[in-house]
Amino acid sequence: MKNILVTGYRAHELNIFDQKNKGIAYIKKAIEGRILPLIEEGLEWVLTPGQYGVDLWACETVIELKKRYPHLKLSIIAAYQNPEEKWKEEKQQYFHDILNKVDYYGTVSNQPYNGVWQLTARDDLLLRKTDGILLFYDEDAAEGSPRFYKQKAMKKHEKDGYRILTIRSDDIQSIADEERYSGFDS
Repeated sequence: MKNILVTGYRAHELNIFDQKNKGIAYIKKAIEGRILPLIEEGLEWVLTPGQYGVDLWACETVIELKKRYPHLKLSIIAAYQNPEEKWKEEKQQYFHDILNKVDYYGTVSNQPYNGVWQLTARDDLLLRKTDGILLFYDEDAAEGSPRFYKQKAMKKHEKDGYRILTIRSDDIQSIADEERYSGFDS
């Protein structure tokens, strides 16, 4: 696998409303755990839609991994111009800090948001340009926006073997438990 799409829940879908939430570190650790073996197998690009939540936490994770694996590249492909313009100032700054560290940033549409077609076109492009997806989605725990990616990825998997890797709520909980209990081992 040379290129992977990484996406999942928006922050609010996980009841995360700021960057201080302890759960973010566990999510990032889960992403790193799934990406590291792929890097060893030849992964070159990580692509994400860049929405506030799992997408941007994945970007942070990849930016850290690039220090050890300088060949690894990171891209955000947004659906439309200025997707962050209605976010709070703190979130906008966070987004811009990440944008300064990606290898490629682009938009599918060169206009501001004007319809769901832009989101559909972005999703289709990201799926077309990647060999697989790493999706943080757990339909048993919480429905949410990632279900659309899962449906499209499943169709692509059936058609041409598109690889689907997942992170579920149990995975995050296991990491949190491991961190909590490792403090007692010393």
